[in-house]
Amino acid sequence: MNDELEYRAVLAVDIERSAGRGDRALLEIRARLTEMLKEAFEASGVDWSACLRHDLGDGLRVTAPAGTRKAALVHPLVPELALRLRTYNRGASPLTRIRVRIALHAGDVHVSPDGTVAGSPLEVLARLLDAPPARAALAGAPGTVPASLLLSGHFYDETVRHGHLGLFPEDFRKVGFTVKEHTADAWLQLPGRQPTAEAAPEPADTQEEPAGSEAAGSKLAGSKMVNKASGHGVVYATQHGTQHIRIERKH
Repeated sequence: MNDELEYRAVLAVDIERSAGRGDRALLEIRARLTEMLKEAFEASGVDWSACLRHDLGDGLRVTAPAGTRKAALVHPLVPELALRLRTYNRGASPLTRIRVRIALHAGDVHVSPDGTVAGSPLEVLARLLDAPPARAALAGAPGTVPASLLLSGHFYDETVRHGHLGLFPEDFRKVGFTVKEHTADAWLQLPGRQPTAEAAPEPADTQEEPAGSEAAGSKLAGSKMVNKASGHGVVYATQHGTQHIRIERKH
């Protein structure tokens, strides 16, 4: 084996509930997933032909070329893949719909002349792919959500944490997991899922205040619901707390 180590980013995808669909359906979804992955990599500026690919049976492992910017494997690659999956699923039969778990890690690996890749980063990647939080998140998400994404702590710290273009730390949540002998923290996201609106708080009291009063202003400043106070005007407080006041005078 080549003793030279190369720092590489590694990505893996696994098709949710692939068992029991039959050989024809599995061959179809594997082919379509590979095609969409290729398009997503190329849309992210990563040369698909230079990637080292390994068949996982119901998924795929991809070792990116040396020097690949890791952030590009999160954005725009993941949104590009999620978009393609969601579009494809609209016209697919139940047997050929595709939802996937995506895992990302990076580290020093052995790359043989024949393209074989080995090393402990691949073991970590496999554990991320099987992590219960990622499985549960995807299983519990609406059917229109096509993927879950789990980043290792190392990958998150070197990409998302810095808030590079298109990467939003607030879109991820930290989860802990144990798979076999591996226990670690990771960062989870459901690509394309719309955030759930916060529940509107109950008003502190129902007494109406004149729109221009100091008391009314202090109450509305922290509000996250739309309020209407009748009388001398109409007062609106948006979800983010911004106030817009329109005075309507009756003649």
